[in-house]
Parts: sequence; structure tokens; C-alpha cells
Amino acid sequence: MEDSLSNLSRTEMEGLIRDAGRALQASLNGQYKAFDDYFLDLLNRSESVLQESYNAALGSLYTQNTRVFSDLYTELRRYYRGSNINLEEVLNEFWARLLEKLFKGANGQYLIGDDYLECVSKQSETLRPFGDIPHDLKVKVTRTFVPARSFVQGLVVSGEVVRKVSQVPLSPECMRAIMKMTYCPHCRSLPSARPCASYCANVLKGCLANQADLNTEWRNLVDALMQVAVRFEGVSGVEVVVLSLPARILEAVTTMLDNIDTFNTKVFQACGNPREGGTSSTSLEELKKRKKVTLKDMTAEARVEKLISDVAWRLRDMQTYWVSLPSTLCSDRVATGTQANDKCWNGMTRARYLPEVMGDGLASQINNPEVEIDITKPDMTIRQQIMQLKIMTNRIKNAFNGNDVDFQDTSDDVSGSGSGMCTDENCPRGPRFMAPSTDRPKLYAYAPENKKVVKGSTNHNLPFIALYLLSLVTLVLWR
Repeated sequence: MEDSLSNLSRTEMEGLIRDAGRALQASLNGQYKAFDDYFLDLLNRSESVLQESYNAALGSLYTQNTRVFSDLYTELRRYYRGSNINLEEVLNEFWARLLEKLFKGANGQYLIGDDYLECVSKQSETLRPFGDIPHDLKVKVTRTFVPARSFVQGLVVSGEVVRKVSQVPLSPECMRAIMKMTYCPHCRSLPSARPCASYCANVLKGCLANQADLNTEWRNLVDALMQVAVRFEGVSGVEVVVLSLPARILEAVTTMLDNIDTFNTKVFQACGNPREGGTSSTSLEELKKRKKVTLKDMTAEARVEKLISDVAWRLRDMQTYWVSLPSTLCSDRVATGTQANDKCWNGMTRARYLPEVMGDGLASQINNPEVEIDITKPDMTIRQQIMQLKIMTNRIKNAFNGNDVDFQDTSDDVSGSGSGMCTDENCPRGPRFMAPSTDRPKLYAYAPENKKVVKGSTNHNLPFIALYLLSLVTLVLWR
């Protein structure tokens, strides 16, 4: 009967812990999906306006080179999704390709080969045909995309940590304590007696001591996520930057075409006059006429304020999750009412529970009267997740400061298998981040006890001693 009740206690309590974890995962998943949908919608709107407006602005020069612009947005999406690509190189490549296409289009009467275009590219470093726009746009895009990518990755990693920690099995000592608290009243003919609140707190603080040690790094990660989220608002926020991309790129194109005569002259001086014989019918005058088009107004909406406000509220609400979990699980099972403290089950009978309530975390359980715990042997799975939280927090802080962060390249794997963001029916569709693997080889702070091995340690060392003496004799003889 005792074994049956112990197994029943394990099933019930581990089920409650997993359910609580799923609820937290669902909250993280909701935040992830809301921001992900919002950010991708911005990129889609921005690209759509570019496609609609540039045809009128540039005519055949755009229709013949749409790949240059579409590739830029494709790479921006890949970067945001976590692909291992360099954002600065993506932007540099875009401006280099755009310069080649514009130069060839504006000089269609010439035969311009790759070698000549390479020379043109070198001259652009000093001639700066697009003005200050490439540098300005690089700064703003980096300050937007780097934090955005780290933000959604932080939500993914958080969900993965919750999933793994919620599946950590409870110890035999813990299960015995839960069985005593839950089912021993039946054996004392007190089936209606409910546990004292302080008694339940001590049992679950002992059972979830390792989980409570996540608290510091969990709060640090949540704080970092909230700090990044607030940065998405304002005049330099994510909406303004993404929606302004078409206008800024067209402004750069206009700058070059307005100064194309001067640019050509200096390029011809440096690279030589190209040979005539081109087949393009596009004329410079035609380009200058067609570029004077007003882009569709893309005023940023107030949607981001509500989104960030909701995300910040939900993140604040989960800051104390790991240290609040014992009281959350106890809330539905402890005695309540006016005589709750005097007529509750204290582990022995229906009476007041006298021992003090332990603190949070493993180190605080050294004198826990209800659960026997070896505080020198922390759970290694949970320690690994603490390290994952610390790593992710550092990445987010670096991203907040504008430093690019390398993530696992997941562009080819969109299945979502194992992702902490995927909670049953709440899995977002389409490509998404995959949390970096949080599994590590098991490490043990203390060597496993094995009396046979310890006893035979001297015999095992004899071959090594003999080998050492043989080497020493060989060395002496050689000398």
C-alpha cells in the first residue's frame, strides 16, 4: 500500500508541476507569437510598398533588377529567424549590387564587364554615390534587428528551460514526504484533515529546492527581455526603422542619379573609358523623370505600444515563478478557514504546525524537517538550465548595446521539434527559432561511491608505478 500511495503521490505532483510549466510555456509562446507576427508583418508591408512604388519610380531599371531588393528582405528575414549570417555583410552586399545595377543601367550604351564593375566598386568607397544613407541605415537596422532577434530567441530559450525543468523527476525522499502529507491522515482516521500551510510549504520548498535556484538567473533574463522590449518603442523604434526602408533606399538611389554625371566622370578617370556597344535602351533622362514619385505613406501605428505593454506585463508576472511554485501548488490543498492553523494536518495529527518555514533554494534546506536533502549534490539538469539562462541573458545585454550575437543556424530546420515554444495546440506555424540544445554531458560534483573500486585502488595503481620505474631506469641507462 505504501508503494502504491508513493507512486500515486509522484504521479499527482509531477503532473501538477508539468501543468504549471505548460501554463508558463503557453504564456511565453503567446508573447513570442505576438511579436513574431508583428515583426514579420512589418517586413511584409515594407517590402510590399517598395515593390509597388519602385516600379513607378524607376521603371525598367527596377523591373530588371527586382532580385536585388527582394534578396535584401529575404536575408533580413533569415537573420531575424536566427540564421548564422552577418547583418553588416548583408547590407554591404546589397549596396554593392545596387551600385552595379544602377551604374550599368545608367550607362547602357557601354559594354561593362565584371572587371570594370570591380573598379567602380572600389571608387565608391571614396566617391560615396549614395551619400551617408548606407552608413545611417546600417546603424539603424543593426540597432533594430539585433535586439529583435535576441528578444524572440530569449523567449524561445525561456520556454525550453521551463519544459526541461518541469520534467525533472522528484527524489524518493520528496515523494515520501508528499505521501506522508497527503495520505497519512487516512491511516490516522483523519481523511478530511488538510495539511497545514507551513507544513505544505516546507515539503514543497524541499522538493523544489533545486528549481528555486533558477530564480536569480530567471529574473535576470526577464529583466533583460523587458529592457529590450521597451527599446522597440519611440521614434527610433522597430516600426519606424522597418517601414522607412523603402523611402531611405529610394532616397539613396535618387542621390546617385542626381549626381550620376559627376560620378561617371570620376569613375572614367579612375577606371578608364568603357567600350561602347551596349544594348540597353534606358536613358539617363528617362530615369531622372521616372524617379520623382512619392512613396505610399507608411505611418507607424500605435500597435507596438499595446504589444510592448502586454509583453512587459506578462514578463513581470512571471518573474517570481520558480520561488512561488511551492505556494502555488500548496494553495489548493492546504487547510483554510478560521481554525486552519490549529485543526490542520501537521504530519502527525490534527494540530498546529510548529517548525519554521524554510527559505528558498537548495542551501536553505539544510535543516528542513520534512524532506531529507543533500545540499552538496545539486540536480545537474537544473544547473545546466541555470547556465543556459545566464548565457542567454548575456546575449540579450550585448544585443541591447548593439553588439551582434551569434545563434544556432536553424534556417534549414523549421519543424520545431523540441522547441520550448511549442505547447501542444499552441505551436506557431511556419519557420521559427529553434532553441539551442540545452543538453550537456552529465557532470558530477562528487565521484560516485563504489567501495569495491576504492578498496582496489592500490592494485590498480601498480601498473602505473611499474611503468614509471621502468621509464626512470631507461633514462638512467641512456645517460
